[in-house]
Amino acid sequence: MGINERIVTYIKSLYPEMNPVLLHCPQFLGKEKEYLAECIDTKYVSYVGRFVSAMEDKIKEITGAKYAVAMVNGTEALHMALISAGVRFGDEVITQSLTFAATCAAIVHSSASPVFIDVEKNTLGLSPEKLKLFLLNNTRIVNGECINKNTGQIIKAVVPMHTFGHPCQIDVIKNICDEFHLLLIEDSAESLGSYYKGKHTGTFGNAGIFSFNGNKLVTTGGGGMLITDDESIAVKAQYLSTTAKQPHRWEFVHTEVGYNLRMPSINAAVGFAQLEYLQFILDNKRQTAQMYHDFFATQGIQTIHEPKDSQSNYWLNTLMFRNRNERNDFLEYTNANGVQTRPIWTLMHKLDPYKNYQHDDLSVSEYFDDRLVNIPSSVRI
Repeated sequence: MGINERIVTYIKSLYPEMNPVLLHCPQFLGKEKEYLAECIDTKYVSYVGRFVSAMEDKIKEITGAKYAVAMVNGTEALHMALISAGVRFGDEVITQSLTFAATCAAIVHSSASPVFIDVEKNTLGLSPEKLKLFLLNNTRIVNGECINKNTGQIIKAVVPMHTFGHPCQIDVIKNICDEFHLLLIEDSAESLGSYYKGKHTGTFGNAGIFSFNGNKLVTTGGGGMLITDDESIAVKAQYLSTTAKQPHRWEFVHTEVGYNLRMPSINAAVGFAQLEYLQFILDNKRQTAQMYHDFFATQGIQTIHEPKDSQSNYWLNTLMFRNRNERNDFLEYTNANGVQTRPIWTLMHKLDPYKNYQHDDLSVSEYFDDRLVNIPSSVRI
């Protein structure tokens, strides 16, 4: 039996109820149907309803954030976080090229331009060292604003991403942002339940966001959440995302061009039920990660572990191959034999919509592009 055949056999043994074995399949193990029926019976199925506020309160309890605003998806939560924190037309926002396209889409939808900085090998997240070097070499501070010497534009914010649920060195990045007068908005879409030095991801900067897409740790089908300790950001985000309508019993007065982006209660009912057993999900996924680590060690294949000082949710387990050919052989064999696997996302600076934006050296991102593969990571029943 060849190595890829052994791997397929092992993964199928972990998920005997799935055929094929999907990358990350939602499991509904709590009161989802009960709460969904309750929501339907109340007739409050849009963003007005108890489950929206209940889910916001539960996220505040889990993360320790002071404010939470439920959105239709993580992309729009990031969009609202950026503009509510003060990103404006013509600004630039530093992020990583190794990320999902939604990160860049939210930046561009905020009328800003992304600037791509490399990640570091031990976290897969934005490299504090390369961030600091870029800022020292390419910017100057004028009247309390960070100016890009190459473009003349204001660099307004930094958006690091906690890749596959593994926390980056967010405290070091926060210190750099403070030094260079930059907002810090965390793309923590994948890291619900992940902690860095005992503090939940998404709570280090001016704001953070989560995704509740169908493939996430907790799902609402489609949904997201903005969290922050800054009341002004929370109020602004909630107002803009609720069509910028002034509260009134019957009048329709909209003071800005708003958005209709609040999470419906019918979605929140499902998500709130799943948050009730979040700890079970986290424990289950950590057990799976350890099982994978033990198995792949016998096959001579490296798995990605949580970084130092971190507690990862292990949203997606990840393998590191020696080169692109090995990676491609694995992808071909597994997907042809009933086990869904995938490479990391196409790097942002290689995609047509983003290829002309400024970027620094991205050699570590390129290294990972040739070698990383995500493998099935659903909650095991």
